[in-house]
Amino acid sequence: MSASGQAVTAPAPADPRDRLIVGLDVATVAEAEAMVERLGDSVAIYKIGFELVMAGGLALAERLARSDKKVFVDMKLHDIGATVEKATRQVARLGAAFLTVHAYPQTLRAAAEGRGDSSLKILGVTVLTSWDAADIREAGFQDTPEELVARRVGHALAAGADGVICAPTDLAGVRRIAPRPFLAVTPGVRPAGAALGDQKRVATPGEAIRAGADLLVVARPVIAAADPRAAAEDILAEIGRAG
Repeated sequence: MSASGQAVTAPAPADPRDRLIVGLDVATVAEAEAMVERLGDSVAIYKIGFELVMAGGLALAERLARSDKKVFVDMKLHDIGATVEKATRQVARLGAAFLTVHAYPQTLRAAAEGRGDSSLKILGVTVLTSWDAADIREAGFQDTPEELVARRVGHALAAGADGVICAPTDLAGVRRIAPRPFLAVTPGVRPAGAALGDQKRVATPGEAIRAGADLLVVARPVIAAADPRAAAEDILAEIGRAG
């Protein structure tokens, strides 16, 4: 903290490519490999989520890591502690850079234990970007979205996690609690004019960066574009202007 009591934040990465995660949200490994080929050196970090994992994506994750790409394994793990710990250990062996787990205390602690002395960063999922206040109430929580996010950021800090996944609209609150180097990783990012899909709490890339995001997760606006590389480079340019 500074003498004025304000949170002091370390500078974010200078290269915009170190701040953009492109989601390979496709049905097959072949499609994912073709997309990586199309994107070339414009993208340095790839997300592999549930759909692609079920199609053999963990083997692709290992190959990407060996080819000097960073891999964000988006499994949102949540199970008994022993299972999460062992699963995290397996992800670390792949050479992945990031792993998501739900931000419950036992789950976070187990993941932090499972990564051992690897460089795998553990990110706690706070509140899904497809949820709003009504969804939170329906799930049985009495908190507002902001309150629930704040509580889960606290859990992540206490457990020794490296950061959280949060909506762009939650970034200001996250940064009040957890300055850098604690990571704020933001899905729900949509370039101006892009379709929102199933996302409810969103921002443009520039807005998210200015609000305190370290990394942005973007899938459909890139991989569904007529020219994915150009779409990625437009986002990178916006990140550079905002950062």
